[in-house]
Amino acid sequence: MTDAMGAVRPPLPPFSRESAAQKVRAAEDAWNSRDPERVALAYTPDSQWRNRSEFIRGRAAIVAFLARKWQDEAEYRLIKELWAWSGDRIAVRFAYEWRNAAGSWFRSYGNENWEFDAAGLMRQRHASINDLPISPEARLFHWARSGPRPADHPGLSELGL
Repeated sequence: MTDAMGAVRPPLPPFSRESAAQKVRAAEDAWNSRDPERVALAYTPDSQWRNRSEFIRGRAAIVAFLARKWQDEAEYRLIKELWAWSGDRIAVRFAYEWRNAAGSWFRSYGNENWEFDAAGLMRQRHASINDLPISPEARLFHWARSGPRPADHPGLSELGL
């Protein structure tokens, strides 16, 4: 199945360890762009999300949610890691660091369950997330704003997260 514009988003299910890891890194890179329109293209037009206590449906709602999120979460930097995969599903654990308008820093930890259509577009995303206040000195994610994590920057496991 493709979306209304015929988009295909490799790698496609069924996933192997390698293709699932590629999908996870592509998602991490897109989210680190902090570009809601770019990120939304990875989801089906009628994609369903549960993000914390919010229920979101469709690309327009995803774009609005992400625009609001990144307005509130300055200096956002995310690392995702493959947890498990099977067929058209991938489970991910992640952490991201951000600063609020008052200047306080947080590290948010979470898990996501993803389900994809045959064209590699995500049709469901279920995210559970917890926020931990941190000091600026406790930050671990250091790379250029609005860009991908450098290949030599440690991942979650290497950072002990």
